[in-house]
Amino acid sequence: MGSKKRRNRQPAAEPTAPTPPARPQWPLAALAIVIGIGTVWTISSGRSAPVPESTVAQAPVAPQPVAAEPLPARVPTDEELPPLPYAGYPTARPLEVVQAAYRFAAQHPEVMRYVPCYCGCERSGHHDNEDCFVSARDANGQVTWSAHGLG
Repeated sequence: MGSKKRRNRQPAAEPTAPTPPARPQWPLAALAIVIGIGTVWTISSGRSAPVPESTVAQAPVAPQPVAAEPLPARVPTDEELPPLPYAGYPTARPLEVVQAAYRFAAQHPEVMRYVPCYCGCERSGHHDNEDCFVSARDANGQVTWSAHGLG
């Protein structure tokens, strides 16, 4: 067994690396305060940083009609409009909405000529949104419908 002195002796502590001195936290706090004050000042003054002119998005320009025929002397009334063409399939919108769109196209060609069409029908000769609803007008203003607007 060993002597009593050996049993009661505590093991020697291992040497540890010295701890670095504590870094002060005040620089981070000061930075946070400065950022907060700057944000509040910017918001309250209503000013913002100037935006370079090269990064400002330009508004798209509406396409101009291509040598459109003159507007009819008179537009047809609701009673004078022919019935809509039958497409043989359900319309994309309720029938009342489709009828209102066709009626508007027949009675307001001056508006529809400035509304661009995004369905790709310009490949088939359409120039504007009026062409999707009205295929022809006679001298009296009577319309011939295009079935293109039904889909």
